Amino acid sequence: MTQGVAPANSENMSEDLHLRTYDPETRDEVRETYRKNHTRQTLALAREKSATFGKLDRARMTVWEALLELDRVIDESDPDTELSQLQHALQTADSLRVAGAPPWLQLVGLIHDAGKMLCIFGEEQWAVVGDTFPLGCAFSDTIVFPELFAENPDRTRPAYASETGIYEKGCGLDAVTMAWGHDEYLYQVTKGRLPAEAAFVIRFHSFYPLHQENAYRWMLNQEDESLLPWLGRFQKHDLYSKNHQPPDFQALASHFRDLAETFLPDPLDW
Repeated sequence: MTQGVAPANSENMSEDLHLRTYDPETRDEVRETYRKNHTRQTLALAREKSATFGKLDRARMTVWEALLELDRVIDESDPDTELSQLQHALQTADSLRVAGAPPWLQLVGLIHDAGKMLCIFGEEQWAVVGDTFPLGCAFSDTIVFPELFAENPDRTRPAYASETGIYEKGCGLDAVTMAWGHDEYLYQVTKGRLPAEAAFVIRFHSFYPLHQENAYRWMLNQEDESLLPWLGRFQKHDLYSKNHQPPDFQALASHFRDLAETFLPDPLDW
């Protein structure tokens, strides 16, 4: 087996691993990142960040070039790994490859966190990493560290206080403003270039309250419901491929560079 990749039966990977454990023993930097995130992520801020970074005027590079840059980024919100985001990308993608996932899903495994290029562009990690959640409605108790929303300004706005807030049931996730971060950013960078299933997983793979806790289901429309199973399939490999031993870059790089160039051959605006 290639160093640092998932076993051949990775579709049935054990979920007994103690991952995503957010408790008093969690590293201080993890909780602090979420404290800043939950205090500062407001509807107005997310819309401002989306408009600013949505100009895609920071750089022009291929996704493979972006991934190489991410070897400098370690996710401060992740209690499960201290590997770089390039190493995590290769672990996830190769887990999907070994499991026989379709090539487009392997690609998503490879690039799903490439939106963390925001860190390279100077964004603080609280506005880049971590779980995402809807803004403009009540914060669910299923979100990581829900108590840290206590000082979020949106909590005092009556229009956002109810379960549905500014939305209607069945509005569809396209109509929802999510907390700003790497998911939405990469979705904007790759918009219109990948299958709808790939775009959906990229955009909502950090929306754990939905795909793991079954919260916010009232938002979904028929298309969202049809795409939701792909999130469940993907997140197993995102989580359970994590290994403290770095993957063998030399063994994996050629295959996954070719995969990236097959789907996204041209430089992208970031």
